[in-house]
Amino acid sequence: MYVALLALTMASSPAPPLQVTETDKYIQIDTDALQARINKNGYVSGAAAGALLDKKTGARDVGFGLHIMDFLMAPGWADDDYPRDAKLHGDLPKHYVEGPQICTQAKELRPEVIQGKGFVAVRMSYRFTKPGAGLKAGSLWEQTLVFQPGLRYFLSGERITSVNDVDDLFYRIDMPGHIRHSGGDTFNQVYLSYRDKPVPASEFAEDFAPDAKFLYQRQDDKVPARMIRAYQVKVDGKPGPWLGGLTFDPAEVSEAWCHQRGYICFIQEMHRRKVKAGETFGAAYAVGFFDDVPAMEKVCDRYKNCRILVVEDGEFHLKQ
Repeated sequence: MYVALLALTMASSPAPPLQVTETDKYIQIDTDALQARINKNGYVSGAAAGALLDKKTGARDVGFGLHIMDFLMAPGWADDDYPRDAKLHGDLPKHYVEGPQICTQAKELRPEVIQGKGFVAVRMSYRFTKPGAGLKAGSLWEQTLVFQPGLRYFLSGERITSVNDVDDLFYRIDMPGHIRHSGGDTFNQVYLSYRDKPVPASEFAEDFAPDAKFLYQRQDDKVPARMIRAYQVKVDGKPGPWLGGLTFDPAEVSEAWCHQRGYICFIQEMHRRKVKAGETFGAAYAVGFFDDVPAMEKVCDRYKNCRILVVEDGEFHLKQ
């Protein structure tokens, strides 16, 4: 194992506002407000499970990771191995365009650390290797995470460059991330901005299909003003901060689930538009801890309709 520190100080000096610790298994980011890990191997993409720490409250995420990437898909059944069990995927016919599932099957990524003025970014990428019938492999997925001092959340974004022409191409992510619990012991309630009020933990006592309750499906003439999906973490058994996944351009979300299947499955599907080979598309987000819903709304409004997170020349930018 090796350890590399981005910022070094004397033992008597205060901790630097941004610190990166790198080992052969992960990259750990520490700010004055947040701690996160990005896995290099095993379960990869996004922020590693249980490692996002809110230093203000001591809260952590309680799922399998945050902003996790799956695969490329299209609507309609096909002769592939996409499970048709209604309890898992509902009556929502879909098929694979390209795989494998990055989080569970890519096995290894090589994250790149980028230090800029007032931020640290981590960038990773993967080319899909398993095409659906009649399609090519090789579409490129790229993900960037940006950490800043003083913020209890990180910015993130992905870009996908397709090697296929697809009429309705979409990709699947966990946003913010799944919720592991036993009878609601780890969280108090769920907030979905496209619903009138928060959903109490008691609604997830029994398993139900994705299309049974709380399913979001985009209507182009009725796109919500904000796309926020969050859960209120319990800290020492009491309601704590919200862990939110904020999608800055709500129109990029084509479908979103929040259903119980032994854990709460927080799937979000993105784009679902006609794509030509060589075309690049994606979305941008904030993921992390917030005191309340108005705090999440404020961040959404600040970056409203942004879809591109760019890191270059020592700076980062969010663009529409």
